[in-house]
Amino acid sequence: MRHRIFMTLCVAAVGLSACEQPTGEAEVERALKDLNVIDESNLNDVMLTVGDPNEAVRYFASANANDPGRIDLQRGLAKSLVRAGRNADAVDAWQVVVTNPEATDTDRVDLADAFVRNNRWDEAAATLNTIPPTYETFKRYRLEAMVADSRQQWEKADSFYQTAVGLTTRPATVYNNWGYSKLTRGEYSEAERLFFDALRFNSNMFTAKNNLVLARGAQRNYTLPVVPMTQTERAQLMHTMALAAIKQNDVSMGKSLLTDAISTHPQYFEEAARALEALETNVVN
Repeated sequence: MRHRIFMTLCVAAVGLSACEQPTGEAEVERALKDLNVIDESNLNDVMLTVGDPNEAVRYFASANANDPGRIDLQRGLAKSLVRAGRNADAVDAWQVVVTNPEATDTDRVDLADAFVRNNRWDEAAATLNTIPPTYETFKRYRLEAMVADSRQQWEKADSFYQTAVGLTTRPATVYNNWGYSKLTRGEYSEAERLFFDALRFNSNMFTAKNNLVLARGAQRNYTLPVVPMTQTERAQLMHTMALAAIKQNDVSMGKSLLTDAISTHPQYFEEAARALEALETNVVN
């Protein structure tokens, strides 16, 4: 009797184990699925940052084809296209993103950015107008300033640039854009000040150095600014200043600066040499 009871308990135990097994397998599958989602998310982040842009485009294009409708994959493709310099394709991709029910104001700002990269200013403005004024970010106001610039709405541009500067701890690019805006308006001293501000926050920004030289040259100030620069940069800035001098008919100053640029450059400075040769030929003729 005791033996039969023992066997019954064993059978019951085995039966219970068999019933519980599918539950255990389901938990394992669920855990693996969660792990796969985490791994995929990490891979998406990697592809958006350190991956080769064209490789990232292929990755997200394939992922979108396999799992259409996922906004994270749609965003990944759009961002990768921007990184790859495929600006026209990026517009199409961002337009897909903003039609997704999960789209946000951030997505619409990124679409406006894509329009700006394609010089489609009216569409950029229309997109920004769909975003409520309560959505205040650095990128939104930087784009608003650039759109106002494109329409020569100078007061609005200045206001937007000032707001953008206050919304970032790295305003060098904003100051540079703002300075270039002032340069195109002929406000050279203001432009010079803003380019110095850009370099105060990023002393390595060569574009701001070059623009600074243009602003000084426009005021017939042909001395290089006191900012950090390499020997190659010094030569390049002398070349820029020479061209600014020649443009204002200060030919002898331009010739002198070109000669200095050639001698300063650590290698053969073909562009400056060509400009000097053309200048001397014109003088002779």
